Amino acid sequence: MEKKYYVYMLLTERNTLYCGYTDDVEKRFKAHLEGHGAKYTRANKPVKIVWQKEFDTKSEAQKEEYRIKRLPRAEKEKFITR
Repeated sequence: MEKKYYVYMLLTERNTLYCGYTDDVEKRFKAHLEGHGAKYTRANKPVKIVWQKEFDTKSEAQKEEYRIKRLPRAEKEKFITR
């Protein structure tokens, strides 16, 4: 079975959105909750996964994560409501 990669967005306790990529969204979310994820989520505790999308390659996922991170919040929220 070929490995898949995902771009995901988390909603934090401070009502901010965090975007990242991984090969296992649930495992990565648990790491964020335990304080082993990103520096940002150690200071802004995640509440839930609000969006995710699957990619065939790590490179595709990384490019999409980079693109999304540069968007204003209003644009990021459009992903969530789709």
